Amino acid sequence: MSLLVVGLSHRSAPVSVLERAALHVDAQVKLLQDTVAAEPATEAAVLATCNRIELYADVDKFHAGVADLSTLLAQHSGVGLEELTPYLYVHYEDRAVHHLFSVACGLDSMVVGEGQILGQIKDSLARAQELHTAGRLLNDLFQQALRVGKRAHSETGIDRAGQSLVTFGLEQLALGAEVSDWARGKKALVIGAGSMSSLAAATLARVGIAEIAVANRTADRAERLAEILNEGGDVSAHAVPMGSVPDELTRADVVVSCTGATGLVLSAETVAAARGWVAQPGADEVPASSGSGAAPAPRLSASSATDENCPLDLAPMQATAGFSVLGEAAVAGMAASELEQHAAWVDNAPRPQSSGPAVTVLDPAEEADAIAALAATAAVIGRVPERRRPEPVAEMPRPTPSLFLLDLAMPRDIDAAVHRLGGVRLVDIESLAEASADAPMAADVDQVRRIVADEVAAFGAALRAAHITPTVVALRTMAADVVANEIARLDGRLPGLDDKQRGEITQTVRRVVDKLLHAPTVRVKQLAAEPGGAGYADALRTLFDLDPETVAAVSRAEDSTTDEKDRGSS
Repeated sequence: MSLLVVGLSHRSAPVSVLERAALHVDAQVKLLQDTVAAEPATEAAVLATCNRIELYADVDKFHAGVADLSTLLAQHSGVGLEELTPYLYVHYEDRAVHHLFSVACGLDSMVVGEGQILGQIKDSLARAQELHTAGRLLNDLFQQALRVGKRAHSETGIDRAGQSLVTFGLEQLALGAEVSDWARGKKALVIGAGSMSSLAAATLARVGIAEIAVANRTADRAERLAEILNEGGDVSAHAVPMGSVPDELTRADVVVSCTGATGLVLSAETVAAARGWVAQPGADEVPASSGSGAAPAPRLSASSATDENCPLDLAPMQATAGFSVLGEAAVAGMAASELEQHAAWVDNAPRPQSSGPAVTVLDPAEEADAIAALAATAAVIGRVPERRRPEPVAEMPRPTPSLFLLDLAMPRDIDAAVHRLGGVRLVDIESLAEASADAPMAADVDQVRRIVADEVAAFGAALRAAHITPTVVALRTMAADVVANEIARLDGRLPGLDDKQRGEITQTVRRVVDKLLHAPTVRVKQLAAEPGGAGYADALRTLFDLDPETVAAVSRAEDSTTDEKDRGSS
């Protein structure tokens, strides 16, 4: 049997794909059950976080295992296999061990060194144990990953290299200011009361937020979190029902949201209405009377984009800061047929002539191809995606933010369109990924990588040595049976032996057998622990003509003992 992991993360897939592929608890349970029911897999565990979805399994066939695990991920995530496949990665045997150990140490996190992943790994193992989908291999693997992660944090300064996603998000909201200075005296709304939301609330209290309102679908959990925050004495916290979120938005300076909702928790319209902001047709939404003193965002003229022969009604559409009416923002939501007509119009339209300053004009064929590609996308997913930050047509100043939103959920809780509201700053998983890509790596990261490499080698050696143990046990059992049979035959041939003589003969024969087996069994364990040593177990079984079923029975007995021990410790 062999360890296999198939997954996707913020390193391999865009946030939009991760968002759609997110697995909630019920989907994870069903995925685990279906995985162990599939022919190539005997064990399974799912590691699903806000920026990764990974399926671990013990398989007997590599190619069949990859195919089955990929198909199962696609089925349970709801993203088609053809669309999901380009973003999947596969790790096998030692590479799979190395990957999980790196994840446990925070080396593969969006914010390098963050320690929250250890709790998520622990939860994944507990779920697999509860469902009895984790056997000896995955129990050992995940427990060792937890130990490696703790070792990395205790023996190195990896914590200095990274921080929690919450802290990093707050730093992005603060725009370079000291977080404690930025947060001092502000009022916050925390939506959700799970582990990430609780961490966010505690972090907000620590950095100086004056008041925190906690909203959650389960009122008891919100009240409990508020009680815990109040016990700290540094912040005033209270629970509010989810239905009061729009009212709380009118008072909040900072909003942090991380729920398990499948749809949006905060829409752009809700945020705009709560703050008394109105949407200007075709322009950035600007404060009507926010009281913040922020200047309204200026409009851009769209006259250059209008033409009476264009099949799209672009005349009433004015460009927004950071958006082009000739780009995705203009055609977002249009039907594929309309886009195709627009492509044809662009191809045949007269190009602007000007004797003034030079203007940039796209090649007609290139522009038509781009819009045709958008039409193809619309035909597949039913709409045209509007990028949050398309190529800007002009650098326009934005009002100073008066509302700060941090979305830590996957799929997202807060409508990405709120970033177009003047006076709002939104930081979400996608923008955190972009910001963390440029974050400097600490020197301690190299030390953690060495720890991971050493631990992977040790785990592989132990795994290979354990693989041969049932064969060695079966060999010694066979030898003991041979000794017992020969002593019985001796009793028949020499019935006059007294108990002392029989005992001496028995001990002598056993010592001879033990001495003959000692060197080869010790040496074969050493050889089996080395890379490529898996074949020694087969050689031992062949040389001594061991019954495969006897070896399998020993292995099952060991697995049963291990399972009982794991259940007792979990």
